Amino acid sequence: MARFAADLARIALPGDCVALSGDLGAGKTSFARAFIRALDGDTELEVPSPTFTLVQEYATSPPVAHFDLYRIADADEVAELGLDEALEAGIALIEWPERAGTALPAGAIGLAFSETVTDAGADARTIAIEAPEAAVARIRRTLAIRALLLSTGHGEANRAPLTGDASTRRYETATDGAWRAIVMDAPPMPDGPPVRDGKPYSQIAHLAEDIGPFVAVARMLTGAGFAAPEIMAVDHEAGLILLEDLGDDGVLDAARRPIPARYEASVDCLAAMHATDWPREIVLEDGTVHRVPAFDLGAFLIEVDLLLDWYVPRVAGAPASAEDRQSWHAIWQALFATVDAGPKTLAMRDFHSPNIVWRGERTGHDRVGLIDFQDALWTHPAYDVMSLIRDARVTVEPDLQSRLLEAYCAARDQQAEDFDETGFRECSAILAAQRAAKLLGIFVRLDERDGKPGYIAHLPRIQTYMRQSLCHPALADLDAWLAARGLLDVTVEPR
Repeated sequence: MARFAADLARIALPGDCVALSGDLGAGKTSFARAFIRALDGDTELEVPSPTFTLVQEYATSPPVAHFDLYRIADADEVAELGLDEALEAGIALIEWPERAGTALPAGAIGLAFSETVTDAGADARTIAIEAPEAAVARIRRTLAIRALLLSTGHGEANRAPLTGDASTRRYETATDGAWRAIVMDAPPMPDGPPVRDGKPYSQIAHLAEDIGPFVAVARMLTGAGFAAPEIMAVDHEAGLILLEDLGDDGVLDAARRPIPARYEASVDCLAAMHATDWPREIVLEDGTVHRVPAFDLGAFLIEVDLLLDWYVPRVAGAPASAEDRQSWHAIWQALFATVDAGPKTLAMRDFHSPNIVWRGERTGHDRVGLIDFQDALWTHPAYDVMSLIRDARVTVEPDLQSRLLEAYCAARDQQAEDFDETGFRECSAILAAQRAAKLLGIFVRLDERDGKPGYIAHLPRIQTYMRQSLCHPALADLDAWLAARGLLDVTVEPR
């Protein structure tokens, strides 16, 4: 019961009212105590029964108020206890909720406790759940994660949230003594509205819509000797994966600056990956086949269009015109033809500091832990190189960029007699510009649509990266297009 209480606390939201009903001794207070301790993160927190105080408040995150209505004489007294105020910013746990009458909020999560006896004669508790569908969906999901842990023999593991990313995926740590793993919570993504040619954005941009691509690419990477996490258990239907924990060290120092030696090791790892003969099709254990999608013209254009759709209206105060779109597309179609004519390989797509785990106790490429590759593409090898050395989250100074690019080219020149450094550098400039255009749009979208203003702080860096790319002669037309509209000389403030 304590484990379920902790799991429920993890998914509880401000405004949730949890009604705990059952006879004396059924376990209501024990459940509430475990719930509050899980929210607080202190397994020894003193949580007395509010039988005599009627309500106890805790400054957890979110705050929680524990009510015991056993001694109230009339349902009208509930309002005087501050239930409405508690639910404005926090969670309410209510024992003896039936005494609240009509004062009990509609949509409460009802947990009915009863005592049972197991076949072995031991006392046990059964909890019947009655709640709105949205709350039931949350509860089902946390129970599915617990079942995944149980399938590996770690059903009692402690769970804690990990900082998420810009996607809808969630991550947790699971610890059971010395054992530690990562839970990737990525439910199948429903199709969005059609945006072009009757298709949603995710299909055009080749974004993973379920966990199949992650599982496939992870097993392909580890099979080739690269340090992707081992997959311990999978629930394909729910979209849950239990992963090896590669560690929590990265490639940045305490001041969030690149550690050159770690970036150099990451470039070496990319060179080795690009020297590998990867299959395009990967067979999963259930017989399904994942084909690594090509970074085709449709994906290429819909990503750069994010600049038109979000960044341009923000900085110019008006949507891009039809003429602007036409000329924009003509420029990028010509640039794509150059990239598409070059060599192809597996690209992680987001190979940069947040997605690289440093394993200093290892040697060689095993030091470079790889995560976040579910959207991997088949494209020019310059893609991941520029994702790394033009890191969207941290500033990579020009001299370090040059060193890293030189190191990559030197490694590839030794690996392949036909390595075309001139062509590689041209495609590097094009793909770095393509990524910059995409990121300028995405970071504005994260601010406006998703309420994540912190990404706006990265825009000056991305503008600088775009200017660096525009120095290459192959990007003269793009340089002129952007300069004519003054799009890189603007300071953007969060909404």
